Amino acid sequence: MAERLNLAMWSGPRNLSTALMRSFANREDIIEVIDEPFYASYLKESKKKHPMYKEVLNSQESNWKIVVENCLRKDGTGICYQKHMVQHILPNFEKKWILKCVNCFLIREPKEVISSFLNKWPEADFEDFGFIDQINLFHYIKNESGMSPVVIDAADLRNSPETYLPRLCSKLDISWDPKMLQWEAGLKPYDGIWASHWYPSVNSSTGFKKNIQQNEFSDTVLNFAAMAQDSYDELLTYKI
Repeated sequence: MAERLNLAMWSGPRNLSTALMRSFANREDIIEVIDEPFYASYLKESKKKHPMYKEVLNSQESNWKIVVENCLRKDGTGICYQKHMVQHILPNFEKKWILKCVNCFLIREPKEVISSFLNKWPEADFEDFGFIDQINLFHYIKNESGMSPVVIDAADLRNSPETYLPRLCSKLDISWDPKMLQWEAGLKPYDGIWASHWYPSVNSSTGFKKNIQQNEFSDTVLNFAAMAQDSYDELLTYKI
């Protein structure tokens, strides 16, 4: 790799995004890992009172324009892995910078996302799950670049990482590194301040865990999932 590759992974919450961040962070050619860099900007602008919102605002740059500059840095040789939440890119945030990155979308079955998220934050609204933002951002990149971004489904990663991680690397035109299959448990230096609330499960993990399908969901989860299904189903048609 002759230069810095800014790899933007676009996900919603509870999508296995932190596990995938752990996976990429274990690569030999990683030079930087950035965990949800727009979180403080999003909280400042949206006035959302997420768990630990004060700590997030105090720990991160909240000017989205400065965050963009950091995401587009060109120093170093290797991969800068950026874990992004699609809902953090608010309508008044300029998006053209995204086209300068290599973009990938991580998706997950809506009922699983919503059930997991509500367990962590019961006050969540539908917009907090990011399904509409994710399909809209996918369309934006596809329309502006003329190419469909890479899409990977969380269930495939969980059930067959040894198959789908090499496939993902191939689609992203980067080398396959077997170290992506495992990592050491625990908090990492690149984790956001919010890790103590949102990351306990992945912090105890050392690799991708098999998907255990949940069969019963509350009416609230099912109603939210019905609103998200079309967006998820469309992205599913693009998955690798």
